[in-house]
Amino acid sequence: MRIYFSGSISGGRGDVDLYAQIIALLKRHGTVLTEHIGQANLSAMGENNSSDFIYQRDLAWLKEADVIIAEVTTPSLGVGYEIGICEQWGKRIHCLFRPASGRRLSAMIESCPGLTLEKYETIEEVEQIINRWFR
Repeated sequence: MRIYFSGSISGGRGDVDLYAQIIALLKRHGTVLTEHIGQANLSAMGENNSSDFIYQRDLAWLKEADVIIAEVTTPSLGVGYEIGICEQWGKRIHCLFRPASGRRLSAMIESCPGLTLEKYETIEEVEQIINRWFR
């Protein structure tokens, strides 16, 4: 199973520790193509690669992925773009949202029929959700 994990980079890195925990849970179910999303040294300034390189690489990873898992609590144009393109491609998409963050989830994500959305509060809940998704 090839898993594309999507989480905010330029939109804010406040959840990077959470991303690392989610990636560790996902690795129990397959290869996570985007482990770098959970690395603390990746700042909101992004990678030291050109935008074109990142765009082409990430599109290739999205095409290769069997499933897309997106943590959508921190608003991110990139995450939204990835979800939209994968919906068009008919990819399996699962999203995680933490209501206790005080943020409002985009209606475009919350109402999208092409994805599964799960709300959670704790990493233990995320583990249960992921296990259910990969059953």
